Amino acid sequence: MRVIYFSLDYTPHDHRFLSALSASSHKIYYVRLQQGPRQTESRPVPENVEIVQWAGGQKLFAWNDLPKLTLAFRDLIKKIKPDLIHAGPIQTCALIAVLSGFRPLLTMSWGFDLMKDVHRGKWWEFATRYTLKRSTFFTSDAQVTRDMAVKYGMDPAKTVVFPWGVDLERFKPSQDAHPSTDFTLFCNRSWEANYGVDVLARAFVTVARQREDVSLILLGGGSQGSLIRKLLLSGGAEGRVSFPGHINNADLPRYYQMADLYISPSHVDGSSVSLMEALACGLPCLVSDIPANKEWVQEGYNGWLFPDGDHNALAEKILKAIEQREKLSEIGQKARATAEEKADWPKNVQILLETYEKCQKL
Repeated sequence: MRVIYFSLDYTPHDHRFLSALSASSHKIYYVRLQQGPRQTESRPVPENVEIVQWAGGQKLFAWNDLPKLTLAFRDLIKKIKPDLIHAGPIQTCALIAVLSGFRPLLTMSWGFDLMKDVHRGKWWEFATRYTLKRSTFFTSDAQVTRDMAVKYGMDPAKTVVFPWGVDLERFKPSQDAHPSTDFTLFCNRSWEANYGVDVLARAFVTVARQREDVSLILLGGGSQGSLIRKLLLSGGAEGRVSFPGHINNADLPRYYQMADLYISPSHVDGSSVSLMEALACGLPCLVSDIPANKEWVQEGYNGWLFPDGDHNALAEKILKAIEQREKLSEIGQKARATAEEKADWPKNVQILLETYEKCQKL
């Protein structure tokens, strides 16, 4: 089967999908729409994937370019003659694919398109409904986004949900002793408003004032960098925080293994891959109580939940976790078991390949 994989920018998630697809029997063509800023992937596009050069990959996407991009996309369809297009997010890549008139189309939600973008205004809601009603099939990584897709017009019988999953051989519990006597918190969410790292910064200031044996590792960066550093500095906690910046993906498992507790204060998410990575590493997880997180974390079983946006409640949960340090090993084992049951990427990607076959028959 000749498949066009059409995505916004080039992220670690795209690399994950393209790597799996390149190992399949299908011929994969990668079409990129530039928008930014999103977390970019430093690893090259996998071998056996043909990169398609086109107008949408030459400059940042703008809405007034939509007619021109649609025509350009039709031209590359004529050239490639695909059997299937796999496209997302909904209101950009999948919309262009719908406007091209090509079918079959597998529309894939990226979480934020249905949990945030659809609420940005009437145009975004229209684009969502228009695209979903004309999609052959729909896939997402969480039940909450599937339910939103149905709400906006997707045929529920033509949907499939599967977590994107992780490599359980790479992300696994460490066999080495913990490198620090401190209780170490870890967060690798982007420093953008959607992900609530400022909430964690406020909570950590409270925790650091009460405990001298706690530290925080904050990976990455983002547009809220100045705010987050200001919160930590003014609260006297910046010296207890490590800022490794953007790291090589190959080094990521080591950071999970250095921590005692993983924290995700995200306001908007599907099934978070970083949360799955933490679970796979046997790390107890403390996450916001948004619907997608509740599909993964059970209170007191493999981690804990706190009210989204409530930094005082987050601080209280961190302090309680520190007080229960002797129980964390058991909770971590349950976290790993959760990942083995639900987040095995080589197993889960087979659902995608089966969905390709379903699309061909519709």
